[in-house]
Amino acid sequence: MGPLDGIRVIEVASLAPAPFGCMILADLGADVLRVERAERAGPQAQPPRDPLQRSRRSVGINLKDPAGVDLLLRLAGEADVLVEGFRPGVTERLGFGPAECEQRNPKLIYARMTGWGQDGPLAPTAGHDIDYISISGALSPIGRAGERPVPPVNLLGDFGGGGMLLALGVLAALVERAQSGRGQVLDVAMVDGSALLTTFIYGMRANGTWQDERGVNLLDGGAPFYDTYETADGGYVGVGALEPQFYAALLDGLGLADAGLPAQHDRSGWPELRRRFAAVFASRSRDEWAQSFAGTDACVAPVLGMGEAPSHPHAVARSAFTEVGGVTQPAPAPRFGRSGTRPPTAPPAPGADTDTVLGGLGLSAAEIAGLRAGGVIG
Repeated sequence: MGPLDGIRVIEVASLAPAPFGCMILADLGADVLRVERAERAGPQAQPPRDPLQRSRRSVGINLKDPAGVDLLLRLAGEADVLVEGFRPGVTERLGFGPAECEQRNPKLIYARMTGWGQDGPLAPTAGHDIDYISISGALSPIGRAGERPVPPVNLLGDFGGGGMLLALGVLAALVERAQSGRGQVLDVAMVDGSALLTTFIYGMRANGTWQDERGVNLLDGGAPFYDTYETADGGYVGVGALEPQFYAALLDGLGLADAGLPAQHDRSGWPELRRRFAAVFASRSRDEWAQSFAGTDACVAPVLGMGEAPSHPHAVARSAFTEVGGVTQPAPAPRFGRSGTRPPTAPPAPGADTDTVLGGLGLSAAEIAGLRAGGVIG
């Protein structure tokens, strides 16, 4: 069932980063209960197609009603983790902040997922991924020389620096709790997490091997042997031939081994290398180049679209993608040799498990019906 089998997580419904972190916990075997707004959990509610909500149970609770807050606190009293993604102070105003939850369950890990964090001058303001990675310095290096920064979708803030860091923090807190017997509050901020992702660049800056100018460095497209090239059919290949032996394999595969090119790390020769590489790559299709470089160490790969990636032979061999609820999506990762991970299940309709979950708290059918009639639950 996964290494987190037996861990119970309460997820107060939100967008993107927190659901991704909770998806990871669910993939690893945790029992994740998603608390939706009561109005979303009506009889016409349909299961979402969002893979971030897979492998959950779902209840619909009105958290603006004191009776609904009491239900959440009762659930938190039996849980290991609670995850919320509101602005700072909102859960305190609603009555299920860290202090109230600690009274019910001193062992609870209370994970708070925000963009700016729980304090600081920007903490109460709105923002999105692009804002957090702008402030953290993570956006500035991404883009071509002389051009404006390019938003990397919302992968750096929401997911890498947000949801992934949330899952890591929860796991670390669970390990610490096994020693101390106590829960704690996690302040997970996308501005912090996206900054953390840039740590290696700070090392290169300190060593004098990274310039703050965009698109002129070894790993940002500045080097002609670490870049993308268009092919004859309008496709692209990615080239990452950094090490000398890999670079030699690249030149050999391109038929340029004896072309008298500038030395690999002679920056004055990089424009010439780029022109020569571009001209050769433009002579054949993407898939022809992929086949030509197959089995070599030239570090050349086809740039696949998201619709193509699940069908790549390597992805197929590793079962890297799966289909859940009619939606193709990445499979759980990483792989565990002994404990394994359970196959993902389709997202439930909002509130689909309300009666079962509340029954597990000891509420009778009449009590549940009364709460529903009063608008406390969906």
